[in-house]
Amino acid sequence: MAAITMGAVFTFLIAQFFPIVQLEVGGYSTSATLLGAIRVLWTEQMQLVAAIVFLFTILLPAVELGALLYVTLSLRNGVRPPGFDHLLRAVGLARRWGMTEVLMIGILITIIKMTSLAEVVVQPGLFAFGVLTLMLAIVVSFDPKILWNIGEHLPGPRRVAQKKFHYAALAKGAPLLACHSCGLVESLKYTVRHQYCARCGARLHRRHPDSVGRTWAFLLAAAILYIPANLLPVMYTHSLFGKEDDTIISGVVFFWTSGSPGLAAIIFVASIVVPVLKLAALALLAWTAQRRSRWRPMQRTVLYRIVEFVGRWSMLDIFVITLTVALVRFQSLAVITAGPGALAFCAVVVLTMIASMQFDPRLIWDPIDTHGEKHV
Repeated sequence: MAAITMGAVFTFLIAQFFPIVQLEVGGYSTSATLLGAIRVLWTEQMQLVAAIVFLFTILLPAVELGALLYVTLSLRNGVRPPGFDHLLRAVGLARRWGMTEVLMIGILITIIKMTSLAEVVVQPGLFAFGVLTLMLAIVVSFDPKILWNIGEHLPGPRRVAQKKFHYAALAKGAPLLACHSCGLVESLKYTVRHQYCARCGARLHRRHPDSVGRTWAFLLAAAILYIPANLLPVMYTHSLFGKEDDTIISGVVFFWTSGSPGLAAIIFVASIVVPVLKLAALALLAWTAQRRSRWRPMQRTVLYRIVEFVGRWSMLDIFVITLTVALVRFQSLAVITAGPGALAFCAVVVLTMIASMQFDPRLIWDPIDTHGEKHV
């Protein structure tokens, strides 16, 4: 595990500092790195979008790889490193939001889109991102909870509560709680208001507090922003022929009419179908949980897992916009800038992802259990 993580770290650095692609047209030449593309968004008054792209594609993957490398190298030497608990919790958080694989698809779509505008020259950054995507797929397949179990038996700094924890206490028949972060199972303590995991320090709860209410709040905000996200331009094209506004739907039409129906279908599904289905699915899940419905709990659980899986792929269009804005900089010939629709759409994606994380799927099964309690 340490070897593949170290390789991923070096590949990650190459991908960040080498250009991804270069465009040549009419004697002009432009190239872009991921950091450079984010910088362009920032200077065009799209600071929020730039910050989100930086967070999902650079900062969080770097946190995951750096923390995993530090922890695995220490465990390989038979030592539980300082900060072990916080680092593994950071890995879990970064893994939920990192989107390198979505970025890679966005890069490929951008390249295909640019072939109709200019000569495309592939740069080392593209190959680095391709290799990084494969290496991260291997890294992500490794469950961090295994590292928790390994670290538990090694010498090193520990939390005070962890030193006092005894597994024998679980045999007393008290209700049990499983930590959502490290997986440790503990007895429920009714004498304390807030119970924290003895191993990692995460706050424990039988159900997410006010899960349905928070889900509805983020869902409603996303539904409101979805309207301007589709109606407002996501990009402006300034060329010798004038100014042209591009919406998400016009981007789908562009690929369809330019002989790339496959790419048109991918963008249509990721940017239009998936957000609508996510909104509808989460509304159904929240409504049935609020009513304590017994209707098809297995199918609703599967639906929730699908929503969790596809949620990140809606960022595809934002990544395409980020790279396109950075590449099409041909002075008087053509310049593309980001529009307000990109900000609204980015907010929709983030809000729906937060809504799905706020929903507690265990609420689906509470009405089935005769001893279940109401936690909404």
